[in-house]
Formats: sequence, C-alpha cells, structure tokens
Amino acid sequence: MREEDTLLQQGFDPTFLFTWKGIRVTDEKKCHAHEYLELCYVQSGRGTYRIDGEIYAICEGDLLILNAGSYHQALVMNPKETRMEFFVGLTDLHLAGVAPNCLPLPEEGPVVHTSGDLRLKLSKLCVSMEAEKSQSRCGRYFMMKSYAMQMLLLLLREREQPLKQTPSGQYTFDSVSRKEIVEKIVDYFEDHYAERISLDQIAGNMYLSPFYISRIFKKETGDTPIHYLIDIRMEKAMELLRSEPGVSIQETAQRVGYEDAYHFSKLFKKKFGVSPSAARR
Repeated sequence: MREEDTLLQQGFDPTFLFTWKGIRVTDEKKCHAHEYLELCYVQSGRGTYRIDGEIYAICEGDLLILNAGSYHQALVMNPKETRMEFFVGLTDLHLAGVAPNCLPLPEEGPVVHTSGDLRLKLSKLCVSMEAEKSQSRCGRYFMMKSYAMQMLLLLLREREQPLKQTPSGQYTFDSVSRKEIVEKIVDYFEDHYAERISLDQIAGNMYLSPFYISRIFKKETGDTPIHYLIDIRMEKAMELLRSEPGVSIQETAQRVGYEDAYHFSKLFKKKFGVSPSAARR
C-alpha cells in the first residue's frame, strides 16, 4: 500500500472552517497558534513569516502549512510592498501517524515553494473558493469543503515527486516551467489577436496574477505581454494590407482587434514608420 493511502486509512473527512483573503501591509502584533490546521497561499507580493521560532522568506506562489499548535507571525519586509494572502482553515483532520489537524511537512519545512502545474491548481482552487463564498448558493459549504480537500490531497501527492534544488538553495517541485507558460500565452495571442484581449483576462484564464504574468513574460521575451500582442497585430495588419489592397483602413483595424482606426493607425506608424495607407501603396 502506498504511503499516501496509508495516511488516509483513518478516514479523510475534515471539517471546513473558513476562508479569508486579505492584504498584508503590517506585521502581526504577536506570535499565535491555533487548534486547527491553517493553509496560507500567497497570491502576490513577498515578505517573511516567523514559524516556530524560524524566519522564512515567502513570495507569490508559496503555500504555508500552519499545523495545529504551530506558533506563527506574519511579518512585512517593506511596508510599501503589499502582499495578498488567502487562508483556509480546517479541523477534524486525522492522518495515520500524524498529530490531529496536522499535515506531514516537506523536508524544506512549512513553506512550500510552488511553481508550474501545482501553482496553477492551487490558484484555481483559491479563486473557486472565493467565488463560491461570494455567491451564497445552495451547497456552498460542501463545495468549499471539496476545494479545500483537493488542496490537502495535492500537497500529499506532491510528496511522491522528487524535489530539485535551485542555485539559491531553495527547493521546488518539478513542474511546468515559466517558458511553457509564456509559450501558451504567445500561442493564445497568435490564435486570438483579432479579439478583445486584456492582461486581466489572460491572468484569470490561467489562474495567475497579472503581475506574475507580466514579470515572467518580460523575463522570457524582453517585452511586456501587451506590447508583444501589439507587434503581432501590426505584423498581421501589414500582411493584410499587402495581400488585400482593396480593404479599408477601418476594416483592417477591426480584423486585427481594434475598433478605433485612428488609434490603430498611430500604432502602425509607430511600428513601421509609415501610415497604413502608405504601406498599402
């Protein structure tokens, strides 16, 4: 029998307590502990946490496992840099060989540095719980509990995967790379350049923050997502003007995603140094 199945032998039916989402701008006043399990997913920003006397650096995508009885205190490195945190509280959790309301901790401690597929899944679950909480629909408690249980199971499953050590000495689970995320965004631009596209929309579709997407996109391509999209649209517009000289400037603009022909013409001239009309000639 596999280790994870053995852990669940005592039954896996925790009680869901709460979710809480907030912006961290100041230090918590003192260390404290709970009788329940608390999971904290860092949706954006960075800072530190004091957990059982140790200081841990945290940043976007990290998940903190705050077991019952674990003393912890949120700390802020820079008051001007806000941090968005999403908390999930659970009790009546009983795993074989583990104290009540506790998860077995990874080797690197109570802070799990997530990336790729795991980060996408955790982000999606946080968004789903937040949406369920705001709607107050029938069965809300059970839906939120099911999402919370998925978070627990994802963490247990990650124990099966080998860890890779980064040059900084931190550990990360082997998963989808930043390059693959950027490639998916570029593919989306190529397929949907004629539609209305916003960074918030892309971030929502990928369950990532706009800030994170902008940061990794620029690191991989040297450009922002929006500027990259504009370049694709202008190249498509140039192809269209040369292959179909009879098409109007207004129609060209619309076919590459712009309702305003004047705005399109300004972008086109900035890109190629000539107006769309001159390019067509």
